[in-house]
Parts: sequence; C-alpha cells; structure tokens
Amino acid sequence: MSRVFFNKEVAALGAVVKPPTKYKSSLETDGLARRETPKKIEDFLRSHRNSRYLTVKVLAMKTTPEHNERIASMTFSSVFPHYVTKVEKKGRTKEELYEVIQWLTGYDAQAVQELIAEKVTFETFFQNAKLNPNAHLITGVICGYRIAEIDNTLTQQVRYLDKLVDELAKGRKMNKILREA
Repeated sequence: MSRVFFNKEVAALGAVVKPPTKYKSSLETDGLARRETPKKIEDFLRSHRNSRYLTVKVLAMKTTPEHNERIASMTFSSVFPHYVTKVEKKGRTKEELYEVIQWLTGYDAQAVQELIAEKVTFETFFQNAKLNPNAHLITGVICGYRIAEIDNTLTQQVRYLDKLVDELAKGRKMNKILREA
C-alpha cells in the first residue's frame, strides 16, 4: 500500500515512475513536467528514504528553439544586476564577478560597463567576446540544463556564464572556478 502511495506522490511531482522490479523501483524525471525542479523531487525522496532499494536518475532538460531565441534576445544589462545581487548576497564581491566574466569572455570591468550602457543582447555580447579556450571544461547542470548537451552555441555560452556565477556564489575557490591547474 505504501508503495502505491509513494508512486502517486512522485507522479504528482511531475516525475515518471517506472514499474517496480522485483528488488527496486526507479524514478526518472526530466524536470519539465509541471515545471517541478529536480531539487523538489530530491527533497521528497529524502523525506521518504525508508523506501527500500530506491534509485533516482535525474535527466537534464532539452532546450527548444523558442528558448534559444529568448536567450539570444535577452539583454545582458537586464541580467547583470541579478548576477551582482546573487554573488554579493553570498559574501562575494563585484570584483570577483568581473574577474569571472573576464576569464570567460575577455571583457574587463570597463568593457562590461560599456556593454551594459549600450544594452547589448547576449547574442552581441558573445559574438564580440573572445571565449576562453578552457570554457569547455565547464560542465554540470545549471538551471536544469546539462551544459555539455546543449546544442545551440549561444545558449551554451550563456549557461557557461550562469554556471560560473553560480559557482562563485556557492563559495567555490577562484582557482577552481577559473579552471586553473
């Protein structure tokens, strides 16, 4: 009875539950259904950890052409204040944010301020940037998207920046954020 209840609860979170096997049941979610985040599902599973032999596999979301267009048309100046707020709220400085942006794009603090004043889109921002040759070392999941699996180059570059800002806010050491040896 508890297994049926468990499956109904997980399904309510927007996950797909595979039929239970003899020894274990597994849960797969792509994070898309009902806009529930994998974090919410993980929290639910943690609260029900007495379920024996439970395995969880969280799959990354796939980008759509509409999503890629929305990112391309978004202005850098509309997002930058959110980056600043995020890193400062976690005790990091604006200078460290500029350092991360410079590592990825080659833009120094003055160039970033000029781009903000010009209200450039992310498309223009990354077209004129000299992307760091080690940018491909940025991996993982950010905003529900696995960076390595993003097909659109511009969307992938924006997610690179998001991931670096996220790592900065989480307190990761600067040499690890900048992918130094």
